[in-house]
Amino acid sequence: MDFSLSEEQTQLKEAAIGFARKELADDLSVREKKGEFYWEGWRKCAGFGLLGMPAPARYGGLEMDPLSCVLTLEGLGYGCRDHGLLFALNSQLWTCIKPILSFGNDEQKEKYLPSLIRGEKVGGHAMTEPDAGSDAFSMRCRARKKGDRYVLNGTKMFITNAPIADLLLIFAVTDPDKGFGGISGFIVEKGFPGFSVGRPLELMGLKTCPLGEVILQDCEVPEENRLGREGAGTAIFNAEMEWERGCLFAAHLGAMQRTLEETIRYAREREQFGQPIAKNQAIAHKIADMAVRIELSRLILYKVAWMKGNGQRAPLESAIAKLFVSESYVQNSLEALQIHGAYGYSAEYDLERHVRDSLAGRIYSGTSEIQRNIISSFLDL
Repeated sequence: MDFSLSEEQTQLKEAAIGFARKELADDLSVREKKGEFYWEGWRKCAGFGLLGMPAPARYGGLEMDPLSCVLTLEGLGYGCRDHGLLFALNSQLWTCIKPILSFGNDEQKEKYLPSLIRGEKVGGHAMTEPDAGSDAFSMRCRARKKGDRYVLNGTKMFITNAPIADLLLIFAVTDPDKGFGGISGFIVEKGFPGFSVGRPLELMGLKTCPLGEVILQDCEVPEENRLGREGAGTAIFNAEMEWERGCLFAAHLGAMQRTLEETIRYAREREQFGQPIAKNQAIAHKIADMAVRIELSRLILYKVAWMKGNGQRAPLESAIAKLFVSESYVQNSLEALQIHGAYGYSAEYDLERHVRDSLAGRIYSGTSEIQRNIISSFLDL
Protein backbone atom coordinates (compact mmCIF):
# COMPACT_ATOMS: atom_id res chain seq x y z
CA MET A 1 0.00 0.00 0.00
CA ASP A 2 1.29 3.44 -0.95
CA PHE A 3 0.06 6.28 1.28
CA SER A 4 2.14 8.97 -0.38
CA LEU A 5 0.54 11.82 -2.28
CA SER A 6 1.64 12.99 -5.69
CA GLU A 7 3.33 16.35 -6.05
CA GLU A 8 0.25 17.63 -7.89
CA GLN A 9 -2.07 16.55 -5.06
CA THR A 10 0.15 18.21 -2.46
CA GLN A 11 0.16 21.39 -4.52
CA LEU A 12 -3.64 21.35 -4.74
CA LYS A 13 -3.92 21.23 -0.97
CA GLU A 14 -1.35 24.00 -0.51
CA ALA A 15 -3.05 26.12 -3.15
CA ALA A 16 -6.37 25.79 -1.32
CA ILE A 17 -4.72 26.85 1.94
CA GLY A 18 -3.10 29.85 0.29
CA PHE A 19 -6.33 30.87 -1.41
CA ALA A 20 -8.34 30.65 1.81
CA ARG A 21 -5.80 32.59 3.85
CA LYS A 22 -5.59 35.36 1.29
CA GLU A 23 -9.15 35.63 -0.04
CA LEU A 24 -11.36 34.40 2.83
CA ALA A 25 -9.80 36.27 5.72
CA ASP A 26 -12.42 38.94 6.42
CA ASP A 27 -13.73 39.77 9.91
CA LEU A 28 -15.85 36.68 10.51
CA SER A 29 -16.93 37.78 13.99
CA VAL A 30 -18.88 40.74 12.59
CA ARG A 31 -20.76 38.64 10.04
CA GLU A 32 -21.44 35.89 12.55
CA LYS A 33 -23.09 38.31 14.98
CA LYS A 34 -25.33 39.51 12.16
CA GLY A 35 -25.88 36.03 10.71
CA GLU A 36 -24.69 37.25 7.31
CA PHE A 37 -23.75 34.95 4.46
CA TYR A 38 -20.34 35.70 2.90
CA TRP A 39 -21.38 36.45 -0.67
CA GLU A 40 -18.01 37.84 -1.68
CA GLY A 41 -16.32 34.71 -0.37
CA TRP A 42 -18.83 32.54 -2.21
CA ARG A 43 -18.01 34.24 -5.49
CA LYS A 44 -14.29 33.92 -4.83
CA CYS A 45 -14.68 30.20 -4.11
CA ALA A 46 -16.56 29.76 -7.37
CA GLY A 47 -13.90 31.70 -9.23
CA PHE A 48 -11.24 29.46 -7.72
CA GLY A 49 -13.11 26.46 -9.15
CA LEU A 50 -14.27 24.89 -5.88
CA LEU A 51 -17.88 24.42 -7.00
CA GLY A 52 -16.77 22.53 -10.09
CA MET A 53 -14.10 20.23 -8.66
CA PRO A 54 -15.59 16.87 -9.74
CA ALA A 55 -17.47 18.14 -12.81
CA PRO A 56 -16.41 17.76 -16.46
CA ALA A 57 -14.78 20.68 -18.21
CA ARG A 58 -17.73 20.97 -20.62
CA TYR A 59 -19.80 22.36 -17.73
CA GLY A 60 -16.98 24.53 -16.39
CA GLY A 61 -15.60 21.94 -13.96
CA LEU A 62 -12.06 20.93 -13.06
CA GLU A 63 -12.50 17.15 -13.50
CA MET A 64 -10.79 16.38 -10.18
CA ASP A 65 -10.67 12.83 -8.86
CA PRO A 66 -12.30 12.26 -5.43
CA LEU A 67 -9.03 12.20 -3.48
CA SER A 68 -7.98 15.52 -5.01
CA CYS A 69 -11.37 16.95 -4.02
CA VAL A 70 -10.87 15.76 -0.44
CA LEU A 71 -7.36 17.20 -0.27
CA THR A 72 -8.56 20.54 -1.62
CA LEU A 73 -11.40 20.68 0.91
CA GLU A 74 -8.99 19.72 3.68
CA GLY A 75 -6.79 22.65 2.70
CA LEU A 76 -9.81 24.93 2.52
CA GLY A 77 -10.90 23.88 6.02
CA TYR A 78 -7.40 24.56 7.30
CA GLY A 79 -7.19 28.04 5.80
CA CYS A 80 -10.78 29.29 6.14
CA ARG A 81 -12.40 29.95 9.53
CA ASP A 82 -15.90 30.54 8.15
CA HIS A 83 -17.39 27.10 8.66
CA GLY A 84 -20.83 28.36 7.59
CA LEU A 85 -19.50 29.31 4.16
CA LEU A 86 -17.78 25.94 3.79
CA PHE A 87 -20.94 24.08 4.82
CA ALA A 88 -23.04 26.01 2.27
CA LEU A 89 -20.45 25.32 -0.42
CA ASN A 90 -20.29 21.61 0.36
CA SER A 91 -24.06 21.36 0.42
CA GLN A 92 -24.33 22.77 -3.08
CA LEU A 93 -21.47 20.64 -4.32
CA TRP A 94 -22.44 17.21 -2.97
CA THR A 95 -26.23 17.37 -2.63
CA CYS A 96 -27.12 19.38 -5.72
CA ILE A 97 -24.36 19.50 -8.32
CA LYS A 98 -23.18 15.89 -7.87
CA PRO A 99 -26.69 14.31 -8.01
CA ILE A 100 -27.50 16.26 -11.18
CA LEU A 101 -24.15 15.18 -12.60
CA SER A 102 -24.76 11.52 -11.69
CA PHE A 103 -28.50 11.15 -12.36
CA GLY A 104 -29.50 14.05 -14.59
CA ASN A 105 -30.10 13.83 -18.31
CA ASP A 106 -28.14 15.91 -20.81
CA GLU A 107 -30.74 18.68 -20.88
CA GLN A 108 -30.75 19.03 -17.08
CA LYS A 109 -26.96 19.08 -16.92
CA GLU A 110 -26.68 21.72 -19.62
CA LYS A 111 -29.40 23.84 -18.03
CA TYR A 112 -28.28 23.81 -14.41
CA LEU A 113 -24.65 22.79 -13.94
CA PRO A 114 -22.77 25.70 -15.58
CA SER A 115 -24.50 28.41 -13.53
CA LEU A 116 -24.22 26.37 -10.31
CA ILE A 117 -20.52 25.75 -10.90
CA ARG A 118 -19.90 29.44 -11.64
CA GLY A 119 -21.63 30.30 -8.36
CA GLU A 120 -24.23 32.39 -10.16
CA LYS A 121 -26.97 30.16 -8.78
CA VAL A 122 -27.22 28.63 -5.33
CA GLY A 123 -28.56 25.12 -4.81
CA GLY A 124 -29.08 22.48 -2.17
CA HIS A 125 -31.36 19.59 -1.38
CA ALA A 126 -34.48 19.17 0.74
CA MET A 127 -35.18 15.87 2.45
CA THR A 128 -35.71 16.68 6.16
CA GLU A 129 -39.22 17.54 7.34
CA PRO A 130 -40.61 18.78 10.68
CA ASP A 131 -41.57 15.20 11.61
CA ALA A 132 -39.08 13.30 9.44
CA GLY A 133 -35.47 13.81 10.49
CA SER A 134 -33.46 10.67 11.16
CA ASP A 135 -36.44 8.69 9.83
CA ALA A 136 -36.07 10.52 6.54
CA PHE A 137 -38.17 8.10 4.52
CA SER A 138 -41.27 8.70 6.64
CA MET A 139 -41.69 11.99 4.79
CA ARG A 140 -45.16 13.38 4.19
CA CYS A 141 -44.32 15.54 1.20
CA ARG A 142 -46.32 14.24 -1.76
CA ALA A 143 -45.89 14.61 -5.52
CA ARG A 144 -48.96 13.92 -7.65
CA LYS A 145 -48.68 13.52 -11.40
CA LYS A 146 -50.97 15.88 -13.28
CA GLY A 147 -50.58 15.91 -17.03
CA ASP A 148 -47.08 17.01 -18.00
CA ARG A 149 -46.15 18.12 -14.48
CA TYR A 150 -46.08 17.11 -10.85
CA VAL A 151 -47.88 18.93 -8.05
CA LEU A 152 -45.91 18.93 -4.78
CA ASN A 153 -47.38 19.52 -1.34
CA GLY A 154 -45.51 19.45 1.96
CA THR A 155 -43.00 21.22 4.18
CA LYS A 156 -39.24 20.76 4.49
CA MET A 157 -37.28 21.95 7.51
CA PHE A 158 -33.62 22.82 8.34
CA ILE A 159 -32.77 23.06 4.65
CA THR A 160 -29.25 24.32 4.00
CA ASN A 161 -29.08 27.30 1.60
CA ALA A 162 -32.90 27.49 1.38
CA PRO A 163 -33.17 31.25 2.11
CA ILE A 164 -30.76 32.08 -0.73
CA ALA A 165 -31.32 29.11 -3.06
CA ASP A 166 -32.25 29.47 -6.70
CA LEU A 167 -33.09 25.78 -6.91
CA LEU A 168 -33.34 22.77 -4.63
CA LEU A 169 -33.35 19.04 -5.19
CA ILE A 170 -36.57 18.13 -3.37
CA PHE A 171 -37.58 14.60 -2.45
CA ALA A 172 -41.25 13.66 -2.34
CA VAL A 173 -43.41 10.53 -2.25
CA THR A 174 -44.87 9.66 -5.64
CA ASP A 175 -46.26 6.22 -4.66
CA PRO A 176 -46.97 5.63 -0.95
CA ASP A 177 -47.57 1.91 -1.55
CA LYS A 178 -44.00 1.26 -2.73
CA GLY A 179 -42.13 2.35 0.42
CA PHE A 180 -38.51 3.23 -0.36
CA GLY A 181 -39.25 2.62 -4.04
CA GLY A 182 -42.00 5.25 -4.06
CA ILE A 183 -39.82 8.33 -3.54
CA SER A 184 -38.71 10.62 -6.35
CA GLY A 185 -36.40 13.61 -6.69
CA PHE A 186 -37.29 16.90 -8.37
CA ILE A 187 -35.24 19.93 -9.37
CA VAL A 188 -37.42 22.76 -8.09
CA GLU A 189 -36.68 26.38 -8.96
CA LYS A 190 -37.63 29.17 -6.58
CA GLY A 191 -39.82 30.78 -9.24
CA PHE A 192 -42.09 27.76 -9.63
CA PRO A 193 -45.71 28.49 -8.56
CA GLY A 194 -46.40 27.27 -5.04
CA PHE A 195 -42.76 27.36 -3.86
CA SER A 196 -41.86 29.57 -0.90
CA VAL A 197 -39.24 29.79 1.84
CA GLY A 198 -39.70 30.78 5.47
CA ARG A 199 -37.42 33.12 7.39
CA PRO A 200 -33.83 32.00 8.06
CA LEU A 201 -33.45 29.89 11.20
CA GLU A 202 -31.23 31.07 14.05
CA LEU A 203 -28.99 28.24 15.22
CA MET A 204 -26.37 27.62 17.90
CA GLY A 205 -23.53 27.48 15.38
CA LEU A 206 -22.86 27.79 11.63
CA LYS A 207 -24.47 31.21 11.91
CA THR A 208 -23.16 32.38 8.55
CA CYS A 209 -24.84 29.52 6.70
CA PRO A 210 -28.48 30.25 5.78
CA LEU A 211 -30.93 27.49 6.77
CA GLY A 212 -34.69 27.68 6.45
CA GLU A 213 -38.07 26.11 5.96
CA VAL A 214 -39.39 25.27 2.49
CA ILE A 215 -43.14 25.34 1.88
CA LEU A 216 -44.70 23.59 -1.09
CA GLN A 217 -48.35 24.48 -1.69
CA ASP A 218 -49.59 22.96 -4.93
CA CYS A 219 -46.11 23.61 -6.27
CA GLU A 220 -46.07 22.86 -9.99
CA VAL A 221 -42.92 21.15 -11.26
CA PRO A 222 -42.54 20.26 -14.96
CA GLU A 223 -42.09 16.55 -15.63
CA GLU A 224 -38.72 17.26 -17.26
CA ASN A 225 -37.49 18.46 -13.84
CA ARG A 226 -37.85 15.04 -12.27
CA LEU A 227 -34.32 13.80 -11.56
CA GLY A 228 -33.90 10.24 -12.78
CA ARG A 229 -36.83 7.88 -13.17
CA GLU A 230 -39.88 8.00 -10.94
CA GLY A 231 -39.12 6.09 -7.75
CA ALA A 232 -35.35 6.64 -7.96
CA GLY A 233 -35.30 9.09 -5.03
CA THR A 234 -33.93 6.64 -2.48
CA ALA A 235 -31.05 5.63 -4.77
CA ILE A 236 -30.25 9.28 -5.48
CA PHE A 237 -30.31 10.19 -1.79
CA ASN A 238 -28.13 7.25 -0.72
CA ALA A 239 -25.61 8.01 -3.47
CA GLU A 240 -25.32 11.69 -2.57
CA MET A 241 -24.92 10.83 1.12
CA GLU A 242 -21.90 8.66 0.32
CA TRP A 243 -20.28 11.62 -1.40
CA GLU A 244 -21.22 14.11 1.29
CA ARG A 245 -20.08 11.89 4.17
CA GLY A 246 -16.83 11.12 2.41
CA CYS A 247 -15.97 14.63 1.23
CA LEU A 248 -17.70 17.34 3.28
CA PHE A 249 -15.92 16.27 6.46
CA ALA A 250 -12.53 16.85 4.88
CA ALA A 251 -13.08 20.52 5.75
CA HIS A 252 -13.49 19.41 9.39
CA LEU A 253 -10.18 17.59 9.13
CA GLY A 254 -8.45 20.77 7.98
CA ALA A 255 -10.01 22.76 10.82
CA MET A 256 -8.86 20.14 13.35
CA GLN A 257 -5.31 20.32 12.03
CA ARG A 258 -5.24 24.10 12.40
CA THR A 259 -6.66 23.89 15.91
CA LEU A 260 -4.04 21.31 16.90
CA GLU A 261 -1.20 23.51 15.69
CA GLU A 262 -2.61 26.55 17.50
CA THR A 263 -3.05 24.52 20.68
CA ILE A 264 0.51 23.20 20.57
CA ARG A 265 1.81 26.71 20.09
CA TYR A 266 -0.25 28.00 23.01
CA ALA A 267 0.80 25.11 25.29
CA ARG A 268 4.47 25.84 24.58
CA GLU A 269 4.08 29.56 25.32
CA ARG A 270 1.68 29.51 28.26
CA GLU A 271 3.53 29.10 31.56
CA GLN A 272 2.05 28.06 34.89
CA PHE A 273 3.92 26.94 38.02
CA GLY A 274 7.22 27.93 36.44
CA GLN A 275 7.04 25.92 33.20
CA PRO A 276 5.10 25.72 29.90
CA ILE A 277 1.85 23.86 30.37
CA ALA A 278 2.91 21.53 27.53
CA LYS A 279 5.30 19.95 30.06
CA ASN A 280 2.36 18.79 32.15
CA GLN A 281 1.42 15.22 31.31
CA ALA A 282 -2.30 15.98 31.55
CA ILE A 283 -1.97 18.61 28.81
CA ALA A 284 0.45 16.60 26.68
CA HIS A 285 -1.91 13.60 26.69
CA LYS A 286 -4.83 15.73 25.56
CA ILE A 287 -2.76 17.02 22.66
CA ALA A 288 -1.59 13.49 21.81
CA ASP A 289 -5.22 12.32 21.67
CA MET A 290 -6.05 15.22 19.37
CA ALA A 291 -3.26 14.16 17.01
CA VAL A 292 -4.44 10.53 17.03
CA ARG A 293 -8.00 11.54 16.08
CA ILE A 294 -6.69 13.68 13.23
CA GLU A 295 -4.49 10.95 11.82
CA LEU A 296 -7.24 8.34 11.91
CA SER A 297 -9.73 10.81 10.43
CA ARG A 298 -7.35 11.46 7.58
CA LEU A 299 -6.89 7.75 6.87
CA ILE A 300 -10.60 6.91 6.68
CA LEU A 301 -11.44 9.96 4.56
CA TYR A 302 -8.64 9.19 2.13
CA LYS A 303 -9.80 5.57 1.95
CA VAL A 304 -13.35 6.57 1.05
CA ALA A 305 -12.00 8.95 -1.60
CA TRP A 306 -9.78 6.18 -2.99
CA MET A 307 -12.75 3.80 -3.17
CA LYS A 308 -14.96 6.34 -4.93
CA GLY A 309 -12.12 7.14 -7.32
CA ASN A 310 -11.98 3.47 -8.24
CA GLY A 311 -15.69 3.31 -8.93
CA GLN A 312 -16.60 1.45 -5.75
CA ARG A 313 -19.58 1.92 -3.48
CA ALA A 314 -18.64 2.96 0.06
CA PRO A 315 -21.79 2.97 2.21
CA LEU A 316 -20.07 1.38 5.23
CA GLU A 317 -16.82 3.29 4.92
CA SER A 318 -18.50 6.66 4.40
CA ALA A 319 -20.67 6.05 7.49
CA ILE A 320 -17.54 5.23 9.52
CA ALA A 321 -15.83 8.34 8.18
CA LYS A 322 -18.77 10.60 8.96
CA LEU A 323 -19.17 9.18 12.47
CA PHE A 324 -15.51 9.25 13.41
CA VAL A 325 -14.58 12.62 11.92
CA SER A 326 -17.63 14.44 13.27
CA GLU A 327 -17.19 13.02 16.77
CA SER A 328 -13.44 13.71 16.65
CA TYR A 329 -14.03 17.32 15.63
CA VAL A 330 -16.26 17.86 18.65
CA GLN A 331 -13.83 16.20 21.06
CA ASN A 332 -10.80 18.01 19.67
CA SER A 333 -12.60 21.34 19.88
CA LEU A 334 -13.51 20.70 23.51
CA GLU A 335 -9.95 19.63 24.37
CA ALA A 336 -8.49 22.72 22.71
CA LEU A 337 -10.90 24.96 24.59
CA GLN A 338 -10.03 23.27 27.88
CA ILE A 339 -6.30 23.66 27.29
CA HIS A 340 -6.76 27.35 26.53
CA GLY A 341 -8.79 27.80 29.71
CA ALA A 342 -10.65 31.09 30.06
CA TYR A 343 -9.09 32.34 26.82
CA GLY A 344 -10.67 29.40 25.01
CA TYR A 345 -14.07 30.21 26.50
CA SER A 346 -13.79 33.84 25.46
CA ALA A 347 -15.75 34.91 22.38
CA GLU A 348 -12.71 36.93 21.27
CA TYR A 349 -11.05 33.73 20.07
CA ASP A 350 -12.09 31.02 17.60
CA LEU A 351 -12.25 28.09 19.98
CA GLU A 352 -15.75 28.62 21.35
CA ARG A 353 -16.97 29.00 17.74
CA HIS A 354 -15.27 25.70 16.87
CA VAL A 355 -17.23 23.98 19.61
CA ARG A 356 -20.55 25.47 18.47
CA ASP A 357 -19.91 24.73 14.80
CA SER A 358 -18.52 21.24 15.39
CA LEU A 359 -21.60 20.03 17.27
CA ALA A 360 -23.72 20.36 14.15
CA GLY A 361 -21.57 17.72 12.43
CA ARG A 362 -22.98 15.08 14.76
CA ILE A 363 -26.45 15.85 13.38
CA TYR A 364 -26.32 16.71 9.68
CA SER A 365 -25.65 14.08 6.99
CA GLY A 366 -27.29 11.60 9.35
CA THR A 367 -26.85 11.71 13.13
CA SER A 368 -24.10 9.77 14.89
CA GLU A 369 -26.76 7.31 16.04
CA ILE A 370 -27.91 6.72 12.46
CA GLN A 371 -24.31 6.13 11.35
CA ARG A 372 -23.97 3.48 14.05
CA ASN A 373 -27.17 1.88 12.77
CA ILE A 374 -25.72 1.79 9.25
CA ILE A 375 -22.43 0.34 10.48
CA SER A 376 -24.11 -2.32 12.60
CA SER A 377 -26.31 -3.34 9.65
CA PHE A 378 -23.16 -4.51 7.85
CA LEU A 379 -22.05 -6.67 10.80
CA ASP A 380 -24.74 -9.36 10.61
CA LEU A 381 -25.75 -8.78 14.23
